[in-house]
Amino acid sequence: MTQALPVDPVPSDAKLPQRAGVVVIGGGIAGSSAALALAESGVPVVLCEKGRIGAEQSSRNWGWCRKMGRDPRELPLMLESLRLWRGMNERVGSETGFRQHGVLYLIGDEKGLAKRQAWLKSAEAFQIDTRLLSGAEAEALAPGGTRRWLAGLHTPSDGSAEPQKAAPAIAAAARKRGAVIMTDCAVRGIETSAGRVSAAVTEKGRVACDAVLLAGGAWSGLFCRSLDIRLPQLKVRASVMRTAPIDGGPGNAASGPGFGMRKRLDGGYTLANSGANYHDIGPDSFRFLFDFIPALRLEHSRLVLGLSQRFFAEWSLAKPWTLDEISPFERVRVLDPPPVESQLAAARATVAGIWPALKDMKVAGSWAGYIDATPDMLPVISPVERLPGLFLATGFSGHGFGIGPGAGRLAADLVMGRPAIVDPAPFRFSRFSDGTKIQPIAGI
Repeated sequence: MTQALPVDPVPSDAKLPQRAGVVVIGGGIAGSSAALALAESGVPVVLCEKGRIGAEQSSRNWGWCRKMGRDPRELPLMLESLRLWRGMNERVGSETGFRQHGVLYLIGDEKGLAKRQAWLKSAEAFQIDTRLLSGAEAEALAPGGTRRWLAGLHTPSDGSAEPQKAAPAIAAAARKRGAVIMTDCAVRGIETSAGRVSAAVTEKGRVACDAVLLAGGAWSGLFCRSLDIRLPQLKVRASVMRTAPIDGGPGNAASGPGFGMRKRLDGGYTLANSGANYHDIGPDSFRFLFDFIPALRLEHSRLVLGLSQRFFAEWSLAKPWTLDEISPFERVRVLDPPPVESQLAAARATVAGIWPALKDMKVAGSWAGYIDATPDMLPVISPVERLPGLFLATGFSGHGFGIGPGAGRLAADLVMGRPAIVDPAPFRFSRFSDGTKIQPIAGI
């Protein structure tokens, strides 16, 4: 297995404070963005990351920042997130890699065209700049190809950022605004007083606080279970590769049947298979089976199920622990699953067959990460009503990188009790227990 690009390092602060207003658990894109928003508002915040900032899925994704193809329930938050992305380099004072270069979906058949037309109609109320293109117009935006496309869907105001840079740059900016950033510092659990959160207990000590924001990605479900809170969430393994710099080929982010790709700042491509993800069957697969049946029916053609040693690893990690002993979060500092190389080989062959300039691409690295998925493929950005002072920002279902700045801002708004940047109702945790019909919508 080759390796991903190294994530920009963020050194840890030396001393864990004894007191903070808010403790953020998890240094991915959502947790770092929330810490920045809180610090900018003058809230004393400590961000605790069990490993390294941005080292899991926040640095292992495609890097796309798109509203095109989003679940309409997510669109208001994504619009706000893109607004934040456009000013992010200036805001944090360093390079996140964000560029507004447009995103293009290449459409090869009538079935694909019908799906994209249906989405475009569902998004009409948001007045976004997505446009349905003719085949010739689509080909002009992805020059050098030999395949003729039926049509295309294009959003000029979408873009991408560099996953290995973004979360670290945002976390470093939060520190400049007064946040304390602790790496290699797992939060083992929470203490309560008078029925509400009163402290976070870490491997390096206790931090008294008024609120805890759990932005733990694929680890959030296990942390919630330690608090006797049921969070229906599963992990999906997504594989990605990168190439050495290449002259020619599409200059924007584009996807089509069997591939998704974007040109990076270094001149190479990030490439993945848009038609396949992998679910490692684990104990949670059975625990939440009935919650996920609608999503499995919807996504069955794009999801491969497999049973491996991962089942027993997760079974072992799920054993109960006390706050004075080593937790699962210390045993596994960074989730680093192997990529599914067959899926990447198929994507590579597909794009090489379309763009002659990519035939001799040199693979510079490949990797995988775990996507934290919910039954309706919407994130949970919400207070937990049964435990006042606990908030969640998790379950981003493969959409988290692009929506991360907006999600962090929304989570910070909720923690501070101020007017929310968008209506938080679609993301409320209580939807899984209040009788709401959980309805996933197929992504495009």
